[in-house]
Amino acid sequence: MYNLIRKDIVMQKKTLWILLPIQLVYLSLNIGYVWIGFVFSIVIIMNAFSMDEKSSINTLLNSLPYTRKEMVSSKYIGVLVFTLIVIFGLFIGNLILNQELMAWKEIMLIISLVMIVASFILPFSYQFKSQYLLIASIVLFVLYMVIINMIFHNLNEVIMNFVEKLLSLQTLSFYLITSGSILILFACSWLLSIRIFKNKVL
Repeated sequence: MYNLIRKDIVMQKKTLWILLPIQLVYLSLNIGYVWIGFVFSIVIIMNAFSMDEKSSINTLLNSLPYTRKEMVSSKYIGVLVFTLIVIFGLFIGNLILNQELMAWKEIMLIISLVMIVASFILPFSYQFKSQYLLIASIVLFVLYMVIINMIFHNLNEVIMNFVEKLLSLQTLSFYLITSGSILILFACSWLLSIRIFKNKVL
C-alpha cells in the first residue's frame, strides 16, 4: 500500500509544484490560512482520484497485486498526506512572508474540514465518477451564489464569524468531542468506500 501512496505523490508532483507557489500569492494577499489550506488540499486530492479513473491507469492498477481494500485505503491515507503537504507549504510560506507561525487551531481546522468533505466526496466518487462530482460542485456553487446574492446577503460574514468563534474556543471537551466525531465519520466513509469499490464492476 505504501507504493500506492507513493504513486499518488509522484503523479501529483507537477500539480504540487504549480499549486504550492500559488499559495504564496494568496498568502501575500492576506487570504485566510484555513480557506487556502482547505481549497488547495481538496483540489489535489480530487486530482489524484480523477487521474486513477483514466482507463490506462485503471487497467494497470487492477493488474497489480493489490486488493481493492488497499487501493481505497491508500486514497484515504493520501487525504491526510496531501493535506499535511499543503499545510507544510503554508507554514513555510507564512514564515517567509509574515515571519510568524500558524496557530495549531488553524492547522487542526484545516485537517478537520478536509476530512469532513473527503468523507462525502470519496464515497460519491467511488459510486459514480469524479466528473459527476464536478457537476455537483458547480451546481452547489451556483446555488451558493444565488443564496448570498438574493436571500442571505451576509452569509460570508456569518461563516467567517462562526470560524473565528471556533478558533477562539478554549474548551478541551469541545475539541475532544469534535475530533472524535470527525474520526468516526472518516472511518465510516472509509469502510463505505471499500464496500462500494469491492462491489463495483470495473
